[in-house]
Amino acid sequence: MTAPLIDPFQRAISYLRVSVTDRCDFRCVYCMSENMTFLPKKELLTLEELDRMCSTFVRLGVEKLRITGGEPLVRRNIMMFFNAMTRHLEAGNLKELTLTTNGSQLERFADDLYAAGVRRVNVSLDTIDEQKFADITRWGRLPQVLKGIDAAQRAGMRIKINTVALKDFNEDELFTLVEWCKSRDMDLTFIEVMPMGDIGNEDRLGQYWKLSDLRMRLAEQYTLKELSERTGGPARYVELEETGQKIGFITPLTHNFCESCNRVRLTCTGELYMCLGQEDMADLRAPMRNNPGNDVPLEDAIRAAIERKPKGHDFDYSRQTVDGRVSRHMSHTGG
Repeated sequence: MTAPLIDPFQRAISYLRVSVTDRCDFRCVYCMSENMTFLPKKELLTLEELDRMCSTFVRLGVEKLRITGGEPLVRRNIMMFFNAMTRHLEAGNLKELTLTTNGSQLERFADDLYAAGVRRVNVSLDTIDEQKFADITRWGRLPQVLKGIDAAQRAGMRIKINTVALKDFNEDELFTLVEWCKSRDMDLTFIEVMPMGDIGNEDRLGQYWKLSDLRMRLAEQYTLKELSERTGGPARYVELEETGQKIGFITPLTHNFCESCNRVRLTCTGELYMCLGQEDMADLRAPMRNNPGNDVPLEDAIRAAIERKPKGHDFDYSRQTVDGRVSRHMSHTGG
């Protein structure tokens, strides 16, 4: 039962992204509608169930856990879960425990996260203009996020900024963001907006800014050197020769990044999505809850799900329509 997880295309699954909550203290316009209906708390996996689920994946060869949401740090008593995962780091079975956050709660948790073994944090931040930040997050406060980044860096964690490229919103901040990250010694990755969930009155196609265009803009001011580096995720990297910075690009729409996909996503209700851009999923909560003290049915369910992992997603904007849309919000699957 300890054979590694291999999908039908001979890709080893070593990376699990775990959403611990669908709730968030922001309402980013490309991620959620303003008046979201969240899951009843009884449907969520308990912290103990999350531990059991993740420990099973680690036993089956997962070496990297990324904790996501919603906003993972708004989950009550979430440090109990991080502290439980520390034992896998100490045993050497888990190589990395990390998280993606909006940064709003980092000031509170930075020291505790570092003590639990977290060494890298991705902070989702699309603008460093305070008014624009309030507009795009609807509820967010930029100074709170900046204080969180400060606290994480003081604690010793490496910060990567994830910026969704949004047409007519942060195009004018391209160089400002690059220079700001350089001044703070932070990595920066740009992400194309993905067609996930109903976002109310927002125009998904109107938000779409191709990263190939963004790269051309960068090349007007910097010399871009392609890097072969991979970090286990979908990003492709360049180095800006003038500054030595590493800039990442996640391009699910202009470049399909699926050929080396080594990850699956577990939702806070125990659904396993084998592909971010497909609707197929496996219910892992039932085999776990129906078999207390026996993980064999859960392991069997995980292996059966991995056998259905598709070759790639179907996101497509090329026909000037949002094709390949999936119905769930990003906050449900895990950002």
